[in-house]
Amino acid sequence: MTAAPASGEPTRAVLVGVDIGGNADFDATLDELALLAASAGDLAVARVIARRRAPDPALFVGSGKADEIKALVAATAAHGVIFDQALSPAQQRNLERHLGVPVADRTSLILDIFADRAQSHEGKLQVELARLQYMATRLVRRWSHLERQQGGIGTRGGPGEAQIELDRRMIGDRIKSVKERLEKVKRQRGTQRKARERRGTFRVSLVGYTNAGKSTLFNALVKAKAYAADQLFATLDTTTRSLWLAQAQSSVSLSDTVGFIRDLPHKLVEAFEATLHEAADADLLLHVVDAASPLLAEQQAEVDRVLEDIGAGGVPQLLVFNKCDLLDEAQQARAAVDWIEVHPGLRRQRVFVSARTGQGLDLLRLAIAEAVNARLNAGPAAPSALLPDGSSALAPLAAAEAAPTL
Repeated sequence: MTAAPASGEPTRAVLVGVDIGGNADFDATLDELALLAASAGDLAVARVIARRRAPDPALFVGSGKADEIKALVAATAAHGVIFDQALSPAQQRNLERHLGVPVADRTSLILDIFADRAQSHEGKLQVELARLQYMATRLVRRWSHLERQQGGIGTRGGPGEAQIELDRRMIGDRIKSVKERLEKVKRQRGTQRKARERRGTFRVSLVGYTNAGKSTLFNALVKAKAYAADQLFATLDTTTRSLWLAQAQSSVSLSDTVGFIRDLPHKLVEAFEATLHEAADADLLLHVVDAASPLLAEQQAEVDRVLEDIGAGGVPQLLVFNKCDLLDEAQQARAAVDWIEVHPGLRRQRVFVSARTGQGLDLLRLAIAEAVNARLNAGPAAPSALLPDGSSALAPLAAAEAAPTL
């Protein structure tokens, strides 16, 4: 095996992406995987692209490409290899033996980032559950001693019980314990939500692709100090603050939630169920989109897909195109607020903002206020922003969202 990096030195990694059967979601640049690696503290020293009709059962990429990767590992003095796809335990084990360095896949990389970033008690429990569930399928790969037999007087487990069975049972017990603790947290969140419902609080949740600028926008709207950085999954823990809207003469509850990403591990979605329910139980979603991203359409579609998975597909959305200050003059929107058809029969309002500079935030507050007035009939309608032709830029969301959702 290649020597581990010296203390303080980043792990040098070779990135590998495999296009299986012309997958439309395949990232030929591996830019997102490089950002994930950087978020985990790794340094991408080389990138390899492979194309196959189907994954190789043993090595995922086939023996020829595996030899090419092995040579590249040696040439770059890499400490490990990261795949952009999920690997089976057998494939991961075989690749490590063939390449002579540790091998990680996209799932394990995201789990490592989540484990490093979780701050709250709830967040740590959620990440621990996802990692335990991931680890349970990979005991054979990680520890060669697990096939040894245990038995006799004074040992844990029955006579002749394999170590792998003992460890699997211990992990199973821990998973059960963590699930019970998370269920208690879920009940507590439910109690808090019911209290907000009794008070008639209008609930707004920020959702979006990771690094779209949700936390920066959250801080700009409520003058909070939630952690925000130009990196993937900068924040994992849900933060909720009160946002006063002068146009509606009322406050709303604004929550910043975990960002989504392509191929977000299913077990991670399950583990973060309690947190993600903040979006499913909201009255309005602010779907934050990175307006400067070349993949904004794909990222927007991925967020909608995950929202459907967690039962939030029917919640009204307001599209917030953020980072407009990064666009060239030719790319700037013709109107600060407009409507866009996201699906046949479904139009959504779109507001262009820059959370960093404050551009468009007044119009965003006004749009939220009109949603509050339309949904809760909380007094007279707020004054609408006017487009150059004198028409309203901020018609209520309710009518548009009555059409079938994505």
